[in-house]
Amino acid sequence: MNSFKAVYRALEYEAERQGGVLGEGGKLIQETRGWVEERGITVFQRSKEYAHDYRYFPEPDLPPIVFSPKWIEEIRARLSELPEARRERFISQYGLPTYQADLLTGPKELADYFEACLKSGQGSAKRAKTIGSWLLGDFARLLNLTDTEINQSRVTPQQLGELVDLIDQGVISGAAAKVVFEEMFYSGKNATEVVVEKGLSQISDAAEIEEAVEQVFAANTQAVADFKGGKQQALTFLVGQVMRITRGRANPKLVNQLLKEKLERGT
Repeated sequence: MNSFKAVYRALEYEAERQGGVLGEGGKLIQETRGWVEERGITVFQRSKEYAHDYRYFPEPDLPPIVFSPKWIEEIRARLSELPEARRERFISQYGLPTYQADLLTGPKELADYFEACLKSGQGSAKRAKTIGSWLLGDFARLLNLTDTEINQSRVTPQQLGELVDLIDQGVISGAAAKVVFEEMFYSGKNATEVVVEKGLSQISDAAEIEEAVEQVFAANTQAVADFKGGKQQALTFLVGQVMRITRGRANPKLVNQLLKEKLERGT
C-alpha cells in the first residue's frame, strides 16, 4: 500500500468483510490479502496457516527459559497497582463516581495524595467524594496557577483532610473553607490555625445571623419586594448578601431558614 489513506480504507473493508464472514457462520483463516485500489477491495493472494509459512525459526543464541509460577507471583506482588485497576478500586472501595475516579487515577502522585488524605480520617464515601472535589477543584486551580506539582505542595494530605473535617463538623462554612484553603496553600499553615487567625469559624448563633438578616432587609428593599412578587431567585440574592456581611461565616442552612421566616412574616 502506498498511502495511509489506502491502509485506512483497507482496514475498513476488512472489518466489514470479516464481520460478514463470522456473521454467516464462517471461519476466518490466516492469509495474505492484497489491496485493489481501483475497486476499493481486498483479494485473496495466498494462505499461511502455520508458523513455518512465515519462515519463523528459533533464535539459536537464546536458550529456553522456564519461569516458575511462584517466581511470577513474587514479581507480580512487587508491581505497582495499574491505573485501570486502581480506578475500579476507587469506585468500589470509596464509592466515587466514574468520572471522578478517572481523573484521580490519572497521575500516580494525585492518586497517592488522595488515598493519603483518606488515611488521615474516616474513610466514608461522602468524605472521599468531598476530598476528590477539593483535589480536582480549588487545589488543581492553585497548582496550575503556580505551576506546582501536587507532591511539592505545602498542603499535606493530613492538612487537607483536617480542612474537610472542619467543614463536616460545621466549624467553618464552605465559603470560608475556600479562603482558609488558599491561605493554607501559600503559607503551609494548617486549617485550624488559619481559622483562628482570620476569625473564620462558622456563625451558628441565630441572634447574630438575625442581626445580619435585618441589615440585608433594610438595604435591599427591592429584592424583598421581588420575592414577595413571586421571584424566587431573589431569595438566593438575599442569602448571598447575608453571607457577604458575615464574610461567609454564617451557617447557610440557618441563613435560609431565618430569611424565609422573615419573608413569610412580611416584616
